[in-house]
Amino acid sequence: MLSYLAQYEEVFGPLRLLRFLTLRMLLASGTALFIGYLLGPWLIGMLRRLSFKQSFRTESEVGKLAELHSGKKNTPTMGGLLIYLSVTISSLLWAQFNVWTLTALMVYTSLTALGFIDDFLKVAKRNSKGFPSRGKIIWQSLTAAITLLILLNNPLSVDKAQELWLPFVKNAVVEQMPLWALFGFLFLVLVGSSNAINVTDGVDGLAIGCTITVAIVYAIMAYAAGNVIISEYLLISNVPGVGELGIICGAIVGGGLAFLWYNAHPAEVFMGDTGSLALGGLVGVIAFMTHQAVTLIIVGGIFVLETVSVILQVLSFKSTGKRIFKMAPIHHHFELKGWAETKVVIRFWILSLIFAFAGLATLKIR
Repeated sequence: MLSYLAQYEEVFGPLRLLRFLTLRMLLASGTALFIGYLLGPWLIGMLRRLSFKQSFRTESEVGKLAELHSGKKNTPTMGGLLIYLSVTISSLLWAQFNVWTLTALMVYTSLTALGFIDDFLKVAKRNSKGFPSRGKIIWQSLTAAITLLILLNNPLSVDKAQELWLPFVKNAVVEQMPLWALFGFLFLVLVGSSNAINVTDGVDGLAIGCTITVAIVYAIMAYAAGNVIISEYLLISNVPGVGELGIICGAIVGGGLAFLWYNAHPAEVFMGDTGSLALGGLVGVIAFMTHQAVTLIIVGGIFVLETVSVILQVLSFKSTGKRIFKMAPIHHHFELKGWAETKVVIRFWILSLIFAFAGLATLKIR
């Protein structure tokens, strides 16, 4: 919204700076950080008054882990609302409205609503199962379908949305994916990234810290994809207007840092499904629209490891009756091995940075 003030540079010269995407990315990040830090105490206080506390599994279910996390029982959840407000308000202020930004915010809003309902049923209605799994799949399917409907009915996005790009390849692998394949691919990206961050959200600061590194990478990728000169130099897909997604990524970084201020150990608030499901979906749809969806496997390596650890644990137990890890997701395995929670988080952050650098390297290796 404020970016359009650049049209009045004749009235006030410095307004022309708002034409620069990099400046608006920084302003979006700073604005989201300020909003999140400002609203944090109020929102956390409200969640406490409403007794929206995170539910935890008992000792009979998770053994020693229940004892390790016993001090978290009174911590409120639904902190994802803080990230949502920070990111959305900042994005609306600094991003130019086009099909890419509006689609991303639509997905984010839809999955935030899904996560909120899931959390509300768990903490307010004392329903440990939350929103039914089948209902979640239907909701996510409809979100993916609406996303495609928007992208395929806009002249700016209709052709680009159907292309499939892979890392290390300098041309589109498929220039026009059939509708069924396109929907299946988008659904896998949305659901996969959404659930991956949800699985990772188990200890203070872990999920949001790793999300911040992923957002930084996709801010760079969105900027590169939207710039004709840079995209031609790097031999990546040029998608006109998609650079504005860098504004949203910048807002994720700022909003994520503000949330981390309150979520750092010992956490004052948890993001809950309100945050994890929505952030995963937002990152996923940004990766899809910048033609870097497959690269997300590398950039979000921590999320992949967490998800794979759960899959392997389930398959191993069902087939052999034995567990590979002490507990899955894998961050709990290291907790039960005796690592302090803060050590688990910091070491996973380090790995997340390594995966982020590896993902960025794919832009040059073609």
